[in-house]
Amino acid sequence: MSIWPRTDSDGTLPQRATGSTTPTGMQPAELRPAEIQVALRPLPSMPELARAWTELEGRSDPSFFLSWTWIGPWLAQLPDGIEPQLLVARQGGETVGMALLCPRLRRRFGLLPSRCWMLHETGDRSYDRLFMEYNGILADRRVADEVTDAMLHWLGERLSANDELVLGGLTLAAERAARRVAARTGHTLQLRIADSAQWVDFGTVRAAGGDFRGGLGRNTRAAVNRSERLYRARGDLEHRVATTVDEALEYFAGLEVLHQAGWQARGQAGAFANAAFRPFHERLIAEGLPRGAVRLSRVSAGGQAVGYLYNFVHRNRVLNYQGGFAFEADNRLKPGLLSHVLAIEDALARGEDCYDFMSTPAGHKPLLSNAEQPMNWLTLGPDRFSRRMEAHVRRARGVMADAVKRSLRGWIAPAKGI
Repeated sequence: MSIWPRTDSDGTLPQRATGSTTPTGMQPAELRPAEIQVALRPLPSMPELARAWTELEGRSDPSFFLSWTWIGPWLAQLPDGIEPQLLVARQGGETVGMALLCPRLRRRFGLLPSRCWMLHETGDRSYDRLFMEYNGILADRRVADEVTDAMLHWLGERLSANDELVLGGLTLAAERAARRVAARTGHTLQLRIADSAQWVDFGTVRAAGGDFRGGLGRNTRAAVNRSERLYRARGDLEHRVATTVDEALEYFAGLEVLHQAGWQARGQAGAFANAAFRPFHERLIAEGLPRGAVRLSRVSAGGQAVGYLYNFVHRNRVLNYQGGFAFEADNRLKPGLLSHVLAIEDALARGEDCYDFMSTPAGHKPLLSNAEQPMNWLTLGPDRFSRRMEAHVRRARGVMADAVKRSLRGWIAPAKGI
């Protein structure tokens, strides 16, 4: 069987049923039990998709990365040659699930042809370094687990012998669904990257009296307070959140300068070396800041920038995406650590629920966070010898890369503490 859409599919999104679909005596929040029907279609026009996606988003509990705030700019900036398909689930005449899949042709070991079906990723290495996290299915909250199961199972059943479904940066709910699908279909689920997301749960902080800094470890608290005193000796210490798009873009430009300087000092390229990074985020900032979905902040001492933070705000959750900090020779100064603490205290004062550092390891995350959960990158596909061999090669490369990093640790100047 094939995942490809039928040739007679015209790409038109099914319309939401008009009138009531609620049986007598059933609460409006419920859905009539009915079969979930799944189909893969060519992508409709952007205005039509935006209307359908945002309508379903209003009935869902998606992560920021499944909101139209992220998905819209992501689609608008796609590299040439990428042709996403729209996976749609319907139940009882109503759209209850959506996801975007990008097919990517590749040759395993340079020989065996296979197709990767990538969930909200493209297969273009540079573009995917925008980093999709908290990935999954946009699903009506009333039937979210059933819809996620049905859509992933529909895909799993249609994978050909050498094809696989690439599932990156999954939420726990989406990963559990993928594991259920693997068990039902007999496919293998391979771990590409194991990571975790760490965050500050403000419920825990408030339950302990609301003093975030006071709840830090003794050494971390001392480092933050010492750094703050040293910066205050230079003049007023200010944490300012951009209030206009122009101001936010100004902060984004300042972040770029400090971010690139820090990474280049370590002998690495930095995020802005990716040609897709700046135009994507300039568009996201321009569209997201007026909606309150983007927050850029600047910490300064005596009028000089100490650090910039680029965060998302979604459903009362602050997600830290990127930062740029003015490192100095004096290691008592911790511009990144202080910038995060001030941003956390600001979010706590705003009544928000958490400050999420998301995935990828960094030294400050375990020092500041009080909650954590796994976030993994997986592939689902038929159990084939070639896939098992490729997984072994990938693991061997990972072990070798770690060994090289350890052997070079004494050669490369360590990154400054944040």
